[in-house]
Amino acid sequence: MKSVVLAFIWCCLMAFETNAQNSSPAMPQIKYWGDNAELLVNGKPLLMTGGELGNSSASSTAYMEPIWPKLKKMHLNTLIAPVYWELMEPKEGTFDFMLVDYLIKSAREHQIKLVLLWFGTWKNSMSCYAPAWVKTDQKRFPRVQSSEGRSEEIITPFSENALKADCKAFTALMQHLKQTDSRQHTVVMIQVENEIGMLPSARDHSKPADAAFSDAVPEKLINYLTLHRDKLVPEIQKAWEGNGYKKAGDWETVFGKSAATDEMFIAWYFASYANEVARAGKAVYPLPMYVNAALNAPGKQPGQYPSGGPLPHLIDIWKSAAPAVDLLSPDFYNPNFKYWNDRYTRPDNALLIPEHRFEEGVDAKAFYAIGHYKALGFSPFSIESGKKPETESLGKCYDIINQLSGELSKAKKQGLMEGVLLSKAADTVKLEMGDYILTVAHDLTLGWSPNARETTWPLTGGIIIALSKDEFYVGGTGLVISFKPKNQAQRAGIKSVDEGTFVNGKWQAGRRLNGDEDHQGRHLRIPTGEYGIQRIKLYSYE
Repeated sequence: MKSVVLAFIWCCLMAFETNAQNSSPAMPQIKYWGDNAELLVNGKPLLMTGGELGNSSASSTAYMEPIWPKLKKMHLNTLIAPVYWELMEPKEGTFDFMLVDYLIKSAREHQIKLVLLWFGTWKNSMSCYAPAWVKTDQKRFPRVQSSEGRSEEIITPFSENALKADCKAFTALMQHLKQTDSRQHTVVMIQVENEIGMLPSARDHSKPADAAFSDAVPEKLINYLTLHRDKLVPEIQKAWEGNGYKKAGDWETVFGKSAATDEMFIAWYFASYANEVARAGKAVYPLPMYVNAALNAPGKQPGQYPSGGPLPHLIDIWKSAAPAVDLLSPDFYNPNFKYWNDRYTRPDNALLIPEHRFEEGVDAKAFYAIGHYKALGFSPFSIESGKKPETESLGKCYDIINQLSGELSKAKKQGLMEGVLLSKAADTVKLEMGDYILTVAHDLTLGWSPNARETTWPLTGGIIIALSKDEFYVGGTGLVISFKPKNQAQRAGIKSVDEGTFVNGKWQAGRRLNGDEDHQGRHLRIPTGEYGIQRIKLYSYE
């Protein structure tokens, strides 16, 4: 009888465990549909309206306390926050997760998701966040050397000891997240290292690096280049083609003698190092992971910018060496927003903008990145620095994006959305959506505002979603849109324009806009400085 009771209890426990496993929320993952992708958290899409903390903010719980309410006022749903190796493992083998636990607890209290930045071996090229026991033991953890033979404040990627120590610490972090967050998934993504790059030379000139440079190009890279020969980025294609598409030899034999070859070499070893860190962490708790890049300024040569990071001209090197890294992402502190996004958006690399200078116009760029590039998220840096979060333009933008998120998810899969970014230099764009040609212009092209005569105009932008062949949602700021049927024999008329909001994912119409608001049926308009969502229905006539 006793054995029967024990067996019954055992079966109940097993059933409970099985049900618990079956009911466990799905791991965050990046899922692709053709060229489009979404971040899924607990099986549901999360479009990240984010912000990144300043480097030191998360090192103090007291400093963080007044920040959380500001984030909510700005409608953030995701906070990007550092985890510091030096504070997490101040003594080798002794880990302190107090700051991580605080971030998770506070984020849950404020209904905000987290992306954690692993400030490990490298941060903005340098090894400044490595613990003191790593920094001060250069024999065990050697540095890179410049072309003049000078040691730099950068741990060499050829250090096996550094890699093992970093992997051990990162694995401990991932194990802690698994234990404390695997059911709620407050943490949805991890950045591995930060803005990796080589300075002030194009590559490391230490003895191990020189030996590897003189050795054969890894077979893994040659196989990748061969497989993707017709799709390589132009810079790598040119270097390889210029040397006859050689499939064996050292780095200069295969790619030629140049600073570009030096940079490709160090990129391979930086990427291989980051891959091992990511792989070790994923073996414990497989959250999506990305590596960010400090974009190179125009006219600068390798070594004059942080070289070897996941930059667009090196993206094939990184894709080959670091398959455990899900995304390669740009950090924006220079212009040419469209150019860089074009280069990062690929079928094997969804766009994520984890860091952008917090400046005027980021609201318009967020609309454009999400509407046009189908970005997984957008995040200005030093998000806590805003003085009046309740009136911040980015917050108004995020409010609209959050409201539209359900519609955006559906439209993304069906190819029924587009984004626009407008300035005085590029004030108009034409789009074909449904049965119509849309002329989307900067609001100041109307000329009614005194600001229209200024030498510069504020950036404006928006997202357009086609609900059917003749019905659209428009969310944004500073837009005026006119419509023309694709059938040139016809003209377009406006049946109705309603402004409104989404409440729990359901459209709630507000004012019916007509007369002056749509210029007597000529266009849809969201004035400069105003933010809103409008739903327009069209008809055609001859």
